[in-house]
Amino acid sequence: MGLGKWITGALGWALGGPIGAILGFSLGAMMEGEGREGGMSGLFGRNSANEQRNSFLVSLLVLSSAVMKADGKVMRSELAYVKRFIEQNFGPQATGEALGILKDLLQKDIDLPQVGAQIKMYMAAPQRLQLLHYLVGIAQADGHVSSPELEVLRKIALYLGISQADSESILAMFDNRIDAAYRILGVTPDASEEEVKKAYKKLALKHHPDKVEALGADVRKAAEEKFKAVAGAYETIKKERGWK
Repeated sequence: MGLGKWITGALGWALGGPIGAILGFSLGAMMEGEGREGGMSGLFGRNSANEQRNSFLVSLLVLSSAVMKADGKVMRSELAYVKRFIEQNFGPQATGEALGILKDLLQKDIDLPQVGAQIKMYMAAPQRLQLLHYLVGIAQADGHVSSPELEVLRKIALYLGISQADSESILAMFDNRIDAAYRILGVTPDASEEEVKKAYKKLALKHHPDKVEALGADVRKAAEEKFKAVAGAYETIKKERGWK
């Protein structure tokens, strides 16, 4: 099974390393179908927007399989979440083949430390934050993040080089309790108004959708969810405390 036209022969850094090895036959079939020139190494060193976008999607699929298998069962709600995300952010052309690749990945063991190291090396920090946000969404798709899923998500965050503060903030974005607003901003309920405002401004800058613009307008739109969660947390705290 080739990776199809949505890859258009441009995978960039995800073509090699542990991610390329995991995808194995699919990558080989795609490259042969595209009539590669100069071998696989010819794709390294380029960093076009298309390569970044395709490498992001492949990384997303590989890590998605690890999260979905974490609790020993793959839920229909999780598959629906993946399908919806890919359709909305990469288009219907990508969906069928991407889900086919995911099905294959669910049968394989994923070496999270190695995969995480490869992604950390080549993917910009804002894109890694967006990747983690998506993965938490999968775990939350059935309305509950199990302990095994939470453990895998925290490991992935660690291997991706995402700080504990940032990973816990993203996890809290899927919690609508009042204390989650403080966890999103990374402050305690007794933080001063100045501390809350400072934390909000820092996170708003870090999670701004423009940070993932290289991945395309549709992924940028998905990133707006994180940005809105940060703004929503700030507004919740302001309302609770009666700030203007």
